[in-house]
Amino acid sequence: MATFKASGDRPRHVVLVGMMGAGKTTVGSRLARRLDRPFVDSDVQVERRAARTVRQIFETEGEAAFRAIESEALAEALAAEEPAVIAAAGGTVLDPVNRQRMKDCGTVVFLEAPPEALAPRVGGDDHRPLLGTDPATALRAMDETRHHLYREVADHIVDVTTGSPDDVVDQIMELMK
Repeated sequence: MATFKASGDRPRHVVLVGMMGAGKTTVGSRLARRLDRPFVDSDVQVERRAARTVRQIFETEGEAAFRAIESEALAEALAAEEPAVIAAAGGTVLDPVNRQRMKDCGTVVFLEAPPEALAPRVGGDDHRPLLGTDPATALRAMDETRHHLYREVADHIVDVTTGSPDDVVDQIMELMK
């Protein structure tokens, strides 16, 4: 497994991947504080770039346009010189170029949980257009498409089914030793 340092002991970005509801934003912001690094949430970066919400982008321009903006935001975050903690949007792994960028520029941690555990966490979340009216079914379908991609790109896997966000941060910190 990869370490959190690049050649020459230069710190690498820590990139969190996983399904929506896995805690990438919550864990990422706490991990960034612990590491004294900037935190970048790619969903926030997408909304800033587009000056619209994710839902508005989907509704007005469609998923392909959203994915293009998402890839640009991820590439920009990964190109930053200062090591950061990056919460990569759940769908970034669908693009093989994004997967390669993440592996090249960061240590990737897959926050893993089954769809049944994630559905209650995202059920009432209106800004997630892919969930529709049945989050559990939508998450199962996404998991079938994405799970193997998250595993493919991951340097480390942390089960987030149970435990608090601070427990997850502690586990990631242990991996960094």
